[in-house]
Amino acid sequence: MKTLLLNPIAFSLGSIEVHWYGIILGTAALVGLLLAVQEGKRFGIKPDLFMDLLLLGVPSAIIGARIYYVAFKWDDYKGNLIDVFKIWNGGIAIYGAIIGAFICGFFYFRYKGYKFWRLVDITIPGMLVGQMIGRWGNFMNQEAYGGEVSEDFLRNSLHLPSFIVDQMLVEGVYRHPAFLYESIWSLVGLVVLFVLRRQRFLRAGELTATYFIWYSIGRFFIEALRTDSLAFRGPSWLASFIDGLWTPMEVLFKQGYLDPAYGNIRISQALALILIVGAILFIIIRRKKGYASAYYLDPVTTSKPERNGGNDATITSIPDSKGTKKENENSKP
Repeated sequence: MKTLLLNPIAFSLGSIEVHWYGIILGTAALVGLLLAVQEGKRFGIKPDLFMDLLLLGVPSAIIGARIYYVAFKWDDYKGNLIDVFKIWNGGIAIYGAIIGAFICGFFYFRYKGYKFWRLVDITIPGMLVGQMIGRWGNFMNQEAYGGEVSEDFLRNSLHLPSFIVDQMLVEGVYRHPAFLYESIWSLVGLVVLFVLRRQRFLRAGELTATYFIWYSIGRFFIEALRTDSLAFRGPSWLASFIDGLWTPMEVLFKQGYLDPAYGNIRISQALALILIVGAILFIIIRRKKGYASAYYLDPVTTSKPERNGGNDATITSIPDSKGTKKENENSKP
């Protein structure tokens, strides 16, 4: 006997319904904050900076994610604009969230006097863990799933617990848990970033570039499994090229259905390819041109230091190869 589907509403306060989607996104943001605060301590950065960033960054990410989604689904919203604001029903795009968060971070870090890439590198694992946890909000809403599969595949091939298998029964058909694939891919990527940021060869900005490469590779292949992809009508050669890149995966899975009337190219796949190539070029060009002179483990300084004991100086910490700190005083520019 199958269990009931999970209720997307966690609890009610009078007439106010609190959705699991919001709780999970809030948890994701807090865990991301804790990671950033912990890493910031290695460089002598006060937690307040990251807390303020969270207060500004989360709304920016949500707004960016919603604008991105609605822009590509405008036909579904133009007749009822009030639905644009109902994000608790789902319908936000991670790439839009990244764009919103990066715009916010750029102006915030500049206002605080920090080099953009130094601070983004510190916060980027927090963003990835936020995405990893946030995907479970899609699970609660029964969205971001893939094409049709058998119950036996989910239970006996993937060995998934019943609460996941039962939730993947959508309109009488079992579906790929694409949300789970992406969450696991993000978890492995988080480990990669943790290991990489301890390496002395890593330059400023390269941890962020690695994040884009890693996440985009996984997103490219996982996106093709989904049946709810945002898409557009593009040149046939590009559609064939993308399908060709995905072909090796057909040994394991079939692509999810994409309505030809809606589009022939999944937006997230096309954007993933652009980001992979762009991130690789970013690393190569910055090293060739000498722009990547700062290393990740170099001290982090600000052009707007607080006064310390009456002296205009910034006290930073220089992590050594073991992750311990040594103090370094840099005079105010």
